[in-house]
Amino acid sequence: MPVKPGPPPPIPPLRPPETVRISSANVHKTLTFTQYTDEDKQLPEISTLIKQQLSEPYSIFTYRYFLNQWPQLTFLVYSSGDEDYDGMGKCIGTVVCKLDDHRGSFRGYVAMLVVAPEARKLGLGSMLVERALEVMHEMGADECVLEAESTNIGALKLYENLGFIRDKRLRRYYLSGTDAFRLKLCFPLVDGEDPRTKNRVDEEFI
Repeated sequence: MPVKPGPPPPIPPLRPPETVRISSANVHKTLTFTQYTDEDKQLPEISTLIKQQLSEPYSIFTYRYFLNQWPQLTFLVYSSGDEDYDGMGKCIGTVVCKLDDHRGSFRGYVAMLVVAPEARKLGLGSMLVERALEVMHEMGADECVLEAESTNIGALKLYENLGFIRDKRLRRYYLSGTDAFRLKLCFPLVDGEDPRTKNRVDEEFI
């Protein structure tokens, strides 16, 4: 018997832009994290960045599918200087996600994550995903899943450090013929519970 879909998740209000300053011996940056609010300005920034950095092609309809239905689950990060977006700077990273019903529970999904080459090794990928996961949790998500290339050691490490585990291996998942790992994170039942306590590995990967 099919599972009857539950009610849609609650939609939290959009967050105000968040300013973060990063300082180290060689790097001093002022960053602004913001959710998706403006198709005319932000959709071209997202699509350009993703086309430059990701191997899989996406149509405008794919972007709009995610961005129009779940704008609160798309975050962009801007660096001060260069081209301005409302005074926030140049877009140097983005994460695009969704949240919907999956067999009677709410499942989040990280569809796209990209950081510009000049802004890598600053932890921006983790910071973007963390903010998206926070909103998913506010919306009542039970779990979050994503796919990552089996050869992308950096991405696998990033997600595993956030509490994701390897759920299954998907053979020849990408157009290039590369395998993928499906990764899963289960949200805690109680605030403050470690998400790793709910995760489990469902099958072998070798």
